[in-house]
Amino acid sequence: MKAWAAACNFNGNARLLIPPGVYKLSETIFQGPCKSPTPITIFLQGTLQAVSDISAYPDKGWLSLDTINGVILTGGGTIDGQGQAVWPYNDCKTNPDCLHLPASLYITKTRNAKIKSINFINSMGFHMHITQSYLIRLHSLTITAAENSPNTDGMHISKSNTVKVSRTHIRTGDDCVSIGQGSTNVTINQITCGPGHGISVGSLGKLPNEMDVLGLIVKNSTLIGTTNGIRIKTYPASGPSRAAGMLFKNIIMQNVKNPIIIDQNYGSDSTKPSLVKISDVIYDNIRGTTISPVAVNIVCSSKVPCQNVHLQNINLQLNGNQKTTSTCANVKLGYTGLQFPPPC
Repeated sequence: MKAWAAACNFNGNARLLIPPGVYKLSETIFQGPCKSPTPITIFLQGTLQAVSDISAYPDKGWLSLDTINGVILTGGGTIDGQGQAVWPYNDCKTNPDCLHLPASLYITKTRNAKIKSINFINSMGFHMHITQSYLIRLHSLTITAAENSPNTDGMHISKSNTVKVSRTHIRTGDDCVSIGQGSTNVTINQITCGPGHGISVGSLGKLPNEMDVLGLIVKNSTLIGTTNGIRIKTYPASGPSRAAGMLFKNIIMQNVKNPIIIDQNYGSDSTKPSLVKISDVIYDNIRGTTISPVAVNIVCSSKVPCQNVHLQNINLQLNGNQKTTSTCANVKLGYTGLQFPPPC
């Protein structure tokens, strides 16, 4: 932390080097604003390893980048959350008000950040949580945790503008990438996802007065053995908000359970419909194999039906050459080109 303070307060080009070796840390905040006129480089060659005592993390993250304008984290090193020691304390499956375990890397109120060539393993909670930030670029990462590890999303993005994810391999126990409220202009390109829960927009509508999700592109990616492929999920009985302007293009599914799914009755038994309005969604060239006979499952809100949802060149085959089907509710879909399964 002394080295970080020296770099942050240096009025010139600065680089913080973490050499080979294993370094145990509890909660550590790399905080700005900094004086450097150019991005500070954190060059991680070694392994940062979390302390296993959960009481060592009073805030949302283990490692945090907070209020920095210009930072690069790179170097080929490893961030090891030691999550296997604390996963048994995660009760989110049975407790809707559970406390989420800390993210391995929490990026907040930060602009112009680049995270590249870093290995994340076994986070306690999310591997990365990006919020209230602008112009965040993430590429050439590997993110790995056990398939049964709880809430270990590869990355969760919320309340942020212009986030770009590319050339990354994510194998975890939850969503590879989850897009939360307030996310705008997010691009996901050339990622390999699986095992895990796929790529998700949401869950939306859990909290009052949520911000809209606007502008998402997911393209040129492969999902392998995931529970879901491309999912948009909102809670019933939610307040009004929007999720609009989404393009899912050139995506390969391999043995995916729910390749294309919109679920506006997620996570609750409430009979009140969701008020999250989903619109302007395009699925283009989605192909591969599914283990579920319902390959396209689009169930929208009865109160605010989905609008302008278009499927183009869909080819999803059930293993064993059996027929796949589509399920639709509260939506009028547009179709172009090949449609397998057949339209609703």
